[in-house]
Amino acid sequence: MDYQDCSDSELYSMVCESNEDAKEYLYNKYKYVIDVIVKKYIYTAKKLGIEYNDLYQEGLVGFADALNHYDESKNVMLSTFLSLCIDRRLQNTILKAGRLKNKILLESLSLDHVYTEYQIPLREMISDKNSDPLFGISIQEEVKELKEKIRNSLSQSEYVVYQYMEKGFTYQAIALVLNKTPKQVDNTIQRIKNKIKRIIEKEED
Repeated sequence: MDYQDCSDSELYSMVCESNEDAKEYLYNKYKYVIDVIVKKYIYTAKKLGIEYNDLYQEGLVGFADALNHYDESKNVMLSTFLSLCIDRRLQNTILKAGRLKNKILLESLSLDHVYTEYQIPLREMISDKNSDPLFGISIQEEVKELKEKIRNSLSQSEYVVYQYMEKGFTYQAIALVLNKTPKQVDNTIQRIKNKIKRIIEKEED
C-alpha cells in the first residue's frame, strides 16, 4: 500500500487498528520533529549528564504517548499534538534530572549550617527524628519564622526562584522552567543567597 496518498487522519486510523507499517510510516514522516526538539534540549541535557541517545529515546516515548492519547475530536492536528507530547516528555526528563543531580543547597542556608543558639545543623533541626517533642516544636517555630523573614526579604521573581531551589532544582532546570538564561537565574540565586546570609547573621548577633 502506498501510504504517501494517505492523510494523517487515515494513517492514524490504521495505527489504531494495529497497522505497524502505517505506524512506521508516521514515524519516518515526523522523525524530524523529534530531531528538532531533542536539539532544543541537548545543551541542558549534556550539563545534567543525560546522553544524546537517552534523550532521543525519551523523545520516542513522547511520540508513542502522542499516538496513544491523540483525540481527533479535539480538532488538533496530529503533527501539533506530536510536537507537544514530545516536548513535554523531554521537559519532564530534564526537570527530573535537575532534581536528582546536584541539588542546590544554599551556601548561606545550607542544611549543614550550624545555628549558634542550638549548636546543631539545620538538617537536624528540621528532622522528624528528634526525640524531644518540646524541642521539635520550638525548632519548627524558629524555622517557620526564618522562612517568613526570607519570604518578606525577596522580590516576587526572587521568591519564585527560591521555591524551585527549595525543591532541589538546578539553576539550569530553573532557567528552563522560567524561560530565562542560566546566567540570569545564577545572578538571581546569588542575590537570594546574600539576602538570606544577612538574615541569618542578624539572627545570630
